[in-house]
Amino acid sequence: MSIYLCKLCSVLLLEHFGPVVQTVGDDLLKYDRRSLRAIKAAVNLPLNKIKEVMCVLIKYGFVEHSKNDKLNEYIIVHERILMILRYPRYMFFVKSLLGDEAEIMLEELLRRGYETASKIIVKTYQREKQLLSDRQQPVEILKEKFESLVKHQFLMRSIITPAALEDPIDLNVEKLDFSFPDLNLLALSRMANGIAANPGDNNIYWRINFDRFTQDIRDQIMVSAITKRFDDNAGELMRQMLNLMYLRTAEWRATSNPIPYVEIKDAVRKLKYPMLIQHLDQYLCLIEEDTCQFLKRVGDSGGGQFSINMKQAFTQLTWTTLENIVLERFGSKAARIFRLVRTRKYVEQEQIQQLAMIPAKEAKHLTYTLLQENYIHVQELKKTTVSNAPTKIFFLFHIDLDQVVGMEISHCYHALYNTIQRRDHENTVNKRMIEKHLRVQTLTSNLKEHGATEEQLNDIAEMMTPSEKLELGKVQDIIKKLGASELQIDETLFLLTMYSRYQEK
Repeated sequence: MSIYLCKLCSVLLLEHFGPVVQTVGDDLLKYDRRSLRAIKAAVNLPLNKIKEVMCVLIKYGFVEHSKNDKLNEYIIVHERILMILRYPRYMFFVKSLLGDEAEIMLEELLRRGYETASKIIVKTYQREKQLLSDRQQPVEILKEKFESLVKHQFLMRSIITPAALEDPIDLNVEKLDFSFPDLNLLALSRMANGIAANPGDNNIYWRINFDRFTQDIRDQIMVSAITKRFDDNAGELMRQMLNLMYLRTAEWRATSNPIPYVEIKDAVRKLKYPMLIQHLDQYLCLIEEDTCQFLKRVGDSGGGQFSINMKQAFTQLTWTTLENIVLERFGSKAARIFRLVRTRKYVEQEQIQQLAMIPAKEAKHLTYTLLQENYIHVQELKKTTVSNAPTKIFFLFHIDLDQVVGMEISHCYHALYNTIQRRDHENTVNKRMIEKHLRVQTLTSNLKEHGATEEQLNDIAEMMTPSEKLELGKVQDIIKKLGASELQIDETLFLLTMYSRYQEK
């Protein structure tokens, strides 16, 4: 496990769960799998406290249980910890698809790890009452929203429950269960008003189906790539084909089963894209013949059959991402050399100078810079013409894509760790000024509710001097830029991990 991956997971545990959970998490990250006895020997915490921490980590899916030779061991799942970075994307995706109420429900489940449907619905009702009193939704609508989350498989029944945490041996088998229980609406209404009632879902807990969100982000990347490559019509066609893919192919297959042209046409007819309906054949032909190779024609019966090549698609997207990284780090000429080596597969230094049309000295400098930074690699090829003649050695430059991707994934971990650390530093250094600004905002809001005059509001605003306001603006800009950088780095990390995932299949 990369040292920066461990550091990143550690800082995420500290930020969201505190130093005690971080201490136990660090020990698990160091050794990958540990027993309770081994953890207690390594950390300066009582056994009961360690057990509490393990319950928290299991509850949120950060740790899995394994029984080996009658020894209970706990394995940390660093991929799940990294998903904390994508929580805002998950919430935004659900909000755009199902509305504000669904977003609040998802947020509550992300906070709690698992919970019953009735408690999530009641909590959403109470939060809406505080925040959105003018458009408060009744309990019946909130129940339908929760059912929609289950129907879209964003939520699933949880095998991790308060009772199951007492016996972690039962937590080994993952079960995909999306059956929704019958809830008593009258009991829900009474609970929403603070009256105790039994809605009929005791001991039925729900948690987030993260695999579904990963699929949706993956599909968004493919649709966005086709849209940028061609236009909105082509992007919508790819979205419809991905939807049809799910009807006949397992979610993580490298290549989809054939999709008939007739079904594609029927799906497109239901859309409000007249240009796409009119030129469907041309769009299919364009995507199929394009070098990105997202789509492949696999048959001609019934107007044609098409297959989506997920593995090849993410390979092409990864190449494009790496070329952009080289372009940003080393300039356009270095990117030209990188593309040339990629195209030629194996190429000599003299050929690079000639084909890239770069002066010999500069081409050699850029080539060896890329070699030093491990973006390209060199292979020796020995050739002997006569037995007693000296051996002639050729040095061929090539790219080991898997190795470069692994290096860039490590760079992403490092960059994310540095970004989070810098953001925390800015918040710590400017803590007093930020807290003062929050107090001023709170006082202003309270005075407005009580009908304060403009003069009183100005007096409150003057509590912060012009220099403090200027400095606060700079700090807020820095924190905003760091947050945006964090999201962009995570997007790159997600794409590269998708490539690695499909290469393992």
